[in-house]
Amino acid sequence: MSLRPAAMVAVLMIGVSGPALALSELKPVQPPATDLPQAAPLPPLDEPTIGLDGGLPAPNPVIRETPQSPAEDISPAVTDDVTVEIINDLAQLPESALRMRELILQAAATGDPDKLRSLLGSGPNATRLAQGQTDADPVEYLRSISGDAEGQEILAILIDLLNAGFVRVDAGKPNETYVWPYFVALPLESLTPPQKVELLRLVTAGDVEDMKAYGAYNFYRVGISPDGEWRFFMAGD
Repeated sequence: MSLRPAAMVAVLMIGVSGPALALSELKPVQPPATDLPQAAPLPPLDEPTIGLDGGLPAPNPVIRETPQSPAEDISPAVTDDVTVEIINDLAQLPESALRMRELILQAAATGDPDKLRSLLGSGPNATRLAQGQTDADPVEYLRSISGDAEGQEILAILIDLLNAGFVRVDAGKPNETYVWPYFVALPLESLTPPQKVELLRLVTAGDVEDMKAYGAYNFYRVGISPDGEWRFFMAGD
């Protein structure tokens, strides 16, 4: 026997135990609780989270301009707007300057300071041996500043200086001079490790620290003009 729709509803309701609930009393089914954390919100498109190398992006570099250290004031002076060129090739010396260097080395190698007398000159062209004026005999003065009575230490210093690299000062000017060693024209803080080794062949580590405190290289230096005049051999800045 076929039942009408209303009768079918009645039959179904008879089979349900307990009172029927109204639609307003029905509660929505809650999804099962999970322990999974909530996903973080995605970053804006203009803030990439992966760098080009597949890792996290590096922070933006901070560029600081390092001020140029002023060049040391020597005699003759080295200006701070001239690039310092360290010269190790003796072929770059003019012939007369090269000849004077060789004569000084030969005289110093004898161990007798008197052998330098003819090279030191006299009068206005005499080699300057001190920052201030000195009326002493030049050879006797060299002996007096040497660590030994015979003056052989000062000769050894002279040889070491002339075997170091050098610089050309005041190029093209009347007082153009080739100066040994090149440390006279460089801030000591800028020296590379090999250059520090070269400096330590002339002075001790304690001397270097004293120079840094002083602010410049202040050991002995030698100056020869392009025409072969031995202009100075003295300590100081």
